[in-house]
Amino acid sequence: MAIFGKSDKTPEERGLPENLPKHVGIIMDGNGRWAKKRGLPRKFGHREGAKTCKKIIRYCREIGIQNVSLYAFSTENWNRPDDEVHALMDIFLSYIEDVRKSLPENTRFIFLGDKEAFNPELRENMIKLEEETKDRTGMNLMLALNYGGRDEITRAARRLAQQVADGTLKPEDITEQSISDNLYTAGFPDVDLVIRPSGELRLSNYLIWQCAYAEYYFTDVLWPDFSPADLDKALIDFESRQRRFGGV
Repeated sequence: MAIFGKSDKTPEERGLPENLPKHVGIIMDGNGRWAKKRGLPRKFGHREGAKTCKKIIRYCREIGIQNVSLYAFSTENWNRPDDEVHALMDIFLSYIEDVRKSLPENTRFIFLGDKEAFNPELRENMIKLEEETKDRTGMNLMLALNYGGRDEITRAARRLAQQVADGTLKPEDITEQSISDNLYTAGFPDVDLVIRPSGELRLSNYLIWQCAYAEYYFTDVLWPDFSPADLDKALIDFESRQRRFGGV
């Protein structure tokens, strides 16, 4: 069965607000704790988390959220135990191969982060998926793998510095837009809503430039247990926020 099937309720039946965020960022946290609570190795939590990922992506596409970014693996996550990292790499490869076999209609896939650290098979599959979907104009799905916000900004600064050194850019011409144009998310809107399951109350170096004016929603639900109903709660809460962007 395709990984992007139909949910059991329409957006109208769920009572969703009319104005949904244009870009939802999700920090998929709590997989290891989910497994530990059940006396299982952490990798089992990551496998369940991957299933939740598919379910939530499907639902976001159904209700019309244009841009979704998911924090799957940070630049700091390499410091985890080797067996857990290897299990995650296997999950990522399996997930990408699964998606490539049953690509959701008109969905574009973008990977945020440095691909060079991954093994050749995983890296090549990531590149193929991006290439195969680059002309799609429906939902944009961004998966952050080997990603860190400070690392991203550092890379952007180096690119701009090189342009200055080459004489193609003046320092005074560097703007917020030129920085944005050199990030992994170039061409995509900033994040409107950040959702973090698991009870943690921090951004963890995720899209720190793009989340400058994002709204934050925290929940104690662990990611493997996160459901479309939990996403609905976040979206309804988002609708109640007054976003002034520094104004009155």
